[in-house]
Parts: sequence; C-alpha cells; structure tokens
Amino acid sequence: MANQGVHFALTAEDVGVLRRFESDGDRLDHLQEVFEEEYLSSDRSENRYAAESDKAWDAIHRVLADGRLTWDGGEYPLNHTILGGELLYGEPDYIMSLKFPEQVKDIAKALERIDFEHFRSRYLAIDSQDYGFPLTDEDLEYTWEWFQAVKEFYRAAAETDRYVLFTADQ
Repeated sequence: MANQGVHFALTAEDVGVLRRFESDGDRLDHLQEVFEEEYLSSDRSENRYAAESDKAWDAIHRVLADGRLTWDGGEYPLNHTILGGELLYGEPDYIMSLKFPEQVKDIAKALERIDFEHFRSRYLAIDSQDYGFPLTDEDLEYTWEWFQAVKEFYRAAAETDRYVLFTADQ
C-alpha cells in the first residue's frame, strides 16, 4: 500500500516515546507495531485520533502549500498540514512529520476557512506535469473527500490539545 498517508493525534507521552528511539528503524517499527495498531484498529467512524488520506495527501499538500511537493513551500500554517513540521524520520522510504499542539490549533483554524471553491481554485493551479497526474474532476473530488477527513481530524486534535504526526510510506 505505497504512498498511503495517515495523520495520528498523539499525546505528549506518545511523542516522548518516539523521541527516545535512537534509530529511525526502531521509531518506524514502533509506529507500525504500536501506534498503527492502537490508533487504526478502532471503528473509523468513532476514531477521532487518526485520519487516513490514502494517496490524496500529495494533492492536499500541493493545494495547501504552493502547488509543489516540497518541505518548505507555501505559508504557515497551511503548509504544515501534511509535510511541514519537525521531521522525525530521515530515511527516504518513509515520512514522519510532527506538529506541536499550538501548530495544530493554527492549522485547524486555517483549514476551517477553506471551502470547496477555494480548494478547487488552488487544485487547478497545480502544475500537472510536476504532480504527475492529470487534473481531473474525479481527482479533485477524491482529493476533496479525503481533505474533509483531514480537516475534521485537525479540529478534534486541536480541541484535545494533541500533537499531530503525519506519516506516509514512500
């Protein structure tokens, strides 16, 4: 399931555990064996502390940043929704990007202002050559649908003063 994006709303204790690992491999193992089991095993309709974004995370980031898939493009706080934040994993096979509770609140507030027309206009501004896919109505709807889950997730994470960890396998 390559390129699957997932956001986790973590407690300070969870983040402390991730920081204690000395190797990226151990950190990734813990994420996959503990956090994914704990946060993704419950009924998705009741799970406020994880949000999957399938492969749409790429387009969501481009819409919220500057149209490109870069770590530093666009403006805070929207560019931190997906890739921005503190990198907790340094290998090219996986992404782990951490956002602090204050950043989560900023992101949640900024996401609330994005309606479909705004999202659509930014989606249509993406360079399809750089994106690697044609910009279609179907892809827009797919991306918008996953964005709604991410938006709701950030609202819940902000309300509960949690960290957010975005992850994706490459």
